[in-house]
Amino acid sequence: MNTTSRSDCEFLSDFIAGNNSALEALYKRYERKVYTYVLLMVRKPQLAEDILQETFIKAIKSVKEGKYSETNRFGSWLMRIAHNMVIDHFRQNKQYRVISNNDFPMDIFSTPRFAEATVEQRLVYERVLYEVRALIDFLPEEQREVVMLRFYGDLSFKEIAEITNVSINTALGRMRYALINLRKMVKEKNLNLEFEMAW
Repeated sequence: MNTTSRSDCEFLSDFIAGNNSALEALYKRYERKVYTYVLLMVRKPQLAEDILQETFIKAIKSVKEGKYSETNRFGSWLMRIAHNMVIDHFRQNKQYRVISNNDFPMDIFSTPRFAEATVEQRLVYERVLYEVRALIDFLPEEQREVVMLRFYGDLSFKEIAEITNVSINTALGRMRYALINLRKMVKEKNLNLEFEMAW
C-alpha cells in the first residue's frame, strides 16, 4: 500500500474501521516531527519519548471517542496535544529550564521547506540555528512558545493561534517581538550569524 499518497483522513477512517496498520502509518508520518518538537522543549530524550507516546495514546482515544473532527488538520491537532502535554509537564513539575550550548546536538531543522537547500546552505543554517536556539530560552515564555511552534513545529500562524488560544494578530505580534529580542541578543553577544531570520 502506498502510504505517502493517502490522506490523514483516509488513514483515520481505516483505523476506525478496524485497520490497525493505518494507525501505524500515521504514527510513522508524524513521529519525528512531534518527537523533535517535544525534545527541543523538554531536553530529555526519555521524557520526550514518553510524551510522544502519551500524545498518540491521547489522540487515539479521542479518535475512538469521536472527538476528532475531519475538518481539522490531523498534524496540527496532534501538535496541539503534544504542546499541551509539554505545558502540563512543566506546570506539574514547576521546572524552569537553564540550557547551555552544549546540552543538546542541534541536528533538528529537517523540515521540508529547508530540504531543497544546498549542502553548504544547510550547514550554515544549522550552525546559525544552533546558536539561535540557545538564545530562544532567554525570551519571555509567550514569545519562546511562538518561535518554537513556528520554526521547530513548522506550524502556520493560524495553527499557532489555535494551539495557544490567541488571535493570529497576537501570534504575529509575539513573533515580531521575539525576533526583535533575538536580534538584540545577537548584537549584544556579537554573534556572526550569516542568516536573516525569516518568518
